[in-house]
Amino acid sequence: MIVMKFGGSSVADGARIRHVAEIVKTQMNLKPSLVLSAMGDTTDHLLEAGDLALNKGKVEIAGVEKLHFAAIKTLKLPAQSEVKILFSELTRLLSGIALIRELTPRTKDYLVSFGERLSVRIASAYLKSIKMNAKAFDAFDLGFLTNSNYGHAELAKESWDLIPEKILPLIKGNVLPVITGFIAKDEKGCITTLGRGGSDLTATMIAAACKAQEIQVWKDVDGILTADPRIVKNAKPVESVSYEEASELAYYGAQVLHPRAMLPCMKTGTPVLVKNSYNIEAPGTRIGPPAEVKNTHQAKSDSGALRAKKRNQPPVRAITSRRNITLVDIVSTRMLGQYGFLAEVFSTFARHSISVDMVATSEVSVSLTLDAGYDLGEVKKELGKIASIDIKTGKAIVSIIGNVKRSSEILAKAFRICQLIGVQVQMISQGASKVNISFIVNDTEAAETVKALHLDFFAA
Repeated sequence: MIVMKFGGSSVADGARIRHVAEIVKTQMNLKPSLVLSAMGDTTDHLLEAGDLALNKGKVEIAGVEKLHFAAIKTLKLPAQSEVKILFSELTRLLSGIALIRELTPRTKDYLVSFGERLSVRIASAYLKSIKMNAKAFDAFDLGFLTNSNYGHAELAKESWDLIPEKILPLIKGNVLPVITGFIAKDEKGCITTLGRGGSDLTATMIAAACKAQEIQVWKDVDGILTADPRIVKNAKPVESVSYEEASELAYYGAQVLHPRAMLPCMKTGTPVLVKNSYNIEAPGTRIGPPAEVKNTHQAKSDSGALRAKKRNQPPVRAITSRRNITLVDIVSTRMLGQYGFLAEVFSTFARHSISVDMVATSEVSVSLTLDAGYDLGEVKKELGKIASIDIKTGKAIVSIIGNVKRSSEILAKAFRICQLIGVQVQMISQGASKVNISFIVNDTEAAETVKALHLDFFAA
């Protein structure tokens, strides 16, 4: 068994769904389960419809209907009663929002669930029409149980047992399950969503719980690249990375797999293959345990020439950046060595539900980074009683994911490049995983820094 997950751009319209079907055909001998995102930008359009109902009292879903009925027409499917029923349900929901002028987190999860529920029914109907034994399923009917943290729900432990109980009999019965990503239900039966990376998490959870051979995540890029191709035009695909490397890359800017989506596979060692549905010939990137990644490279180093080539490989897997960052420098005004300073700093951020990214510390000071959206007024007021606070906006994190055994070489080259291009490094941190070296530069310097580092580390 394998799991194949297709993102929104891969199922953006009828033509793309037809293309997905051709890809799935080639994998039928591996007994796939499919996980689909909403078509194209449907989730965004549903949220816009919710805002319109809330603020203007209007119900408008013509654009969403047009996209889905156009796909049905392109695929030459008969009238889809299930799709019509879902649109009637969606209209009633939006009418209720417009009437009471309220859109709670629970209602918002219900609202955005329609994207995935529509896409799997259309895709399943097309797969049936070409003689594939497909059946559409909502993930919450296949064991996806969560808490009630609407918008960012966490899977319950029971899901590990419920999911294989529901899905494995389907696979044994030669059914091709077409499953909604992103959504689940809580114990009260209310629809929940899994937050950022939710559809990928649905797929990795199925693969891990069902002990699948692998999970294929089909995107619109050739796997994980050495840099963002919008910044570095000649960025190259990375053949393989460890779970830790992939998580660090995702967290610090690479939009391929969200770190939380990696957790189920990390627990079971299930390999992940990131492929491009627009370029199926590209080999993609394999994500797996460190030993597997190491063996992948070793298998290609049998000859002396290849071993020499391996020694000359760059010490860096990829370079990424994350912009719009706030840098906070906190210096203790207490006596040197007084205990509890760091504990008080981090408990203050926790009380205000502020997530800290990078950290660099000394005995009496700490520098840390945050996303720019947080209001730090109260935090600054509270910490001002024990420390001096300097808040700097307009920063960016540049992260280098590489070989921990060559970290000194990586640092030396990185700082030499920054010096040559006149970029001042304002903070540095090496992650506990030891595969990530990150530093802070001005936001306006991020792209130039990534380009220069990529040229130096990956130039032929």
